Amino acid sequence: MKFINYLSTIAGIEVYPLISLIIFFLFFVALFVYVFTTKKEHIAEVEIIPLNDSIKNENDLNS
Repeated sequence: MKFINYLSTIAGIEVYPLISLIIFFLFFVALFVYVFTTKKEHIAEVEIIPLNDSIKNENDLNS
């Protein structure tokens, strides 16, 4: 018996792919909204964090 035949015997199984599609879609819609509503100042502040850490680490090593 093939795997698909096992799935067809489970009652209510057809709702799970729909639920996973909805979750997938909502996640990316929320991500899209977050990206386009984030303030430019916050993005500029966050994008220099790796540079600040490396400068701080170099200063600690030189001390």
